[in-house]
Amino acid sequence: MSLVTLLPFIVLIGAMFLMTRSAKKKQQAAAQMRDDMQPGTGVRTIGGMYATVKEIQDDTVLLEVAPGVHAVYAKNAIGAVLDDAEYNRIVHGDDELEGEATVVPDDASSLTDGESADDDVAKIDLGKKPEDDAAPKDTEVKGSEVKDAKADGEGDAK
Repeated sequence: MSLVTLLPFIVLIGAMFLMTRSAKKKQQAAAQMRDDMQPGTGVRTIGGMYATVKEIQDDTVLLEVAPGVHAVYAKNAIGAVLDDAEYNRIVHGDDELEGEATVVPDDASSLTDGESADDDVAKIDLGKKPEDDAAPKDTEVKGSEVKDAKADGEGDAK
């Protein structure tokens, strides 16, 4: 067999190796995070619930969901171990983290330099014009009565 026919197989095997390697690294990092848990640390479960670790067994963790409310979870259900400042900020609403003073405005009006964009641009009236300003209709005058020529159907007939 030539190298050209083996090249797609080599590329496929290399891609599979890289994908399994990155997945193993992620699994090892998650296992290390779960092993680093200590009683008293704040965690977030994979379901999004925040709790405090009370006890750690081999495969399970006892979490305090609310004061006096305990629940047993599998270790694999722990999605993230949070540091104390982040846990207190999320759960208890304590002050923001230091160094993150980003202010998000309520609306876009505070993003301008104080000048209104409408001052430079002429306003366009998008409303309907009254019928008086509209183009005059085709009319016929028969005697003293004014009659719409198109109303009879004769105006456009050919």
